[in-house]
Amino acid sequence: MNKADSERMAGILEKIGYQKAKEELEADLVLYNTCTIRDNAEQKVYSYLGRQAKRKKILPHLKLVVAGCVAQQEGESLLRRVPEIDLVMGPQHANRLESLLNQVENGQQVIATEQSHILEDLTTARRESNICAWVNVIYGCNERCTYCVVPSVRGKEQSRSPQAIRLEIEHLASLGYKEITLLGQNIDAYGRDLPGITKEGRRQNTLTDLLLYIHDIKGIERIRFATSHPRYFTQRLIKTCSELKKVCEHFHIPFQSGDNNILKAMGRGYTIERYKRIVDRIRELIPNASISADVIVAFPGESDSQFQKTLAIIEEIGFDQVNTAAFSPRPNTPAANWRNQLPEKVKIERLKELNLLVEATAKQRNNRYKNAIEEVLIEGFNPKNQEQLMGRTRTNRLTFFPEKGPTGYLYKPGELVSLQINEVRSFSLSGTPLK
Repeated sequence: MNKADSERMAGILEKIGYQKAKEELEADLVLYNTCTIRDNAEQKVYSYLGRQAKRKKILPHLKLVVAGCVAQQEGESLLRRVPEIDLVMGPQHANRLESLLNQVENGQQVIATEQSHILEDLTTARRESNICAWVNVIYGCNERCTYCVVPSVRGKEQSRSPQAIRLEIEHLASLGYKEITLLGQNIDAYGRDLPGITKEGRRQNTLTDLLLYIHDIKGIERIRFATSHPRYFTQRLIKTCSELKKVCEHFHIPFQSGDNNILKAMGRGYTIERYKRIVDRIRELIPNASISADVIVAFPGESDSQFQKTLAIIEEIGFDQVNTAAFSPRPNTPAANWRNQLPEKVKIERLKELNLLVEATAKQRNNRYKNAIEEVLIEGFNPKNQEQLMGRTRTNRLTFFPEKGPTGYLYKPGELVSLQINEVRSFSLSGTPLK
């Protein structure tokens, strides 16, 4: 979500005449798009701001902007801590960047953190890729997980209309984009705030309906979506994904803990048994699907046996990838104030043990690709080896391969290529083109 927001704001800056500076410390305007989901990310913001505040004392024309979740969370207190900041703007105001900068030009120090309806116009994004694109479909989150700061900084759910989403994807297709990823903090909640009920009494404008609506757009070869919530991940969605050939066989479904009591304390609204039923159904209908997840260890009160259940689930399910984190108390969340916090030493030990298992499991899962033929969408050159191209399989595995095929054919970004996989690692593959 932050990457998508950054692309939109970069596009607005280019539209009004800014060019990207070669170095951060040479820029006339510096915009930090911030994340507050973990404390270490938040602390980096203040480190960067300190460097720029020193610059501004020498260069008073320097404009300093803090956007995103830290801006929304801290608001005016950011200005008290770093008075050199010109503009503080929450994520709901990303599309207003031009008008907010106009206020700064007029000598104002601006705070934009009030709740706002998000504008539909997303056409100014300066996208980092010209092959794969993010497409926001729902903003905000109505869940109340006890550890999560997202609802308080990104606001209530706001779904874009299916028509606006389709128009954006059609525009991307006309520019030559091959893959789109539908984005939402809780993408399975898409459409809950939109009107419409079918004759059978089923809610219309669900994520499943959206996939069916956009699937026929010519030029788009692949469709992905993230991030899913087990509470809302339906059997109908799984079945539809198995039937739509453009929808990639990769699902990112956080489970957060392998223990039901911890899940209840987290306010997640499902059991680990329900989570496993979702995985079983995916693998029944889409046997080659990859499944990735998020998990938090050392949540307040987590016992060693509860932690062991999380490790057991990772081994049992065999995830392709897991994003891991130790619990980090966040402002304005219930769990941050509970008395049963675990020591930092326990957090570090459990996270280390978890990461070792995740790496081993990913390597084991990757063994299924050895000598297999996989279709890869070429995204660009390997930044560490310009003689290699890189792309992703439909199952979202990063894959490296030579630019030249055995017949001398030179591949280029944007092409789909069939590779024979000859090397597997924990988080990437290498292969050889077949032509």
